Amino acid sequence: MNVLRKLRRRARGDRGVSMLEFAGFLPVLLLVGMAAIQLGLVGYAANQAGSGARAAARVASQGEAGEAAGYAAMSDWLDANVSAPGGGGDTTTATVTVQVPLLIPFVGEGWQVEKKATMPNDDDD
Repeated sequence: MNVLRKLRRRARGDRGVSMLEFAGFLPVLLLVGMAAIQLGLVGYAANQAGSGARAAARVASQGEAGEAAGYAAMSDWLDANVSAPGGGGDTTTATVTVQVPLLIPFVGEGWQVEKKATMPNDDDD
């Protein structure tokens, strides 16, 4: 009977320990989750920059305003800069630079993603 009392006393003393362990580990879980979301934002910005560069180069190679097509191919909320000079020669290269959105704005300046796309010019002979 004495052993049973010791087991009950010990079981009551462990109450709340798992909650305390979770509360201590919660900041690490939040940090890992926010890092994963930030990595997803970097990938999204790179994907959008590539889409914008391809669209701008395609339209500029046909002799039209490639910058407008590049902006139209990307999400409006991204801070992007599109350059698609339609020049002479056989090809047209468009460059898109996107500022990666930060999950925590006060951490730093952030990153920029730059993508280039080259398309052959139309032959209107």
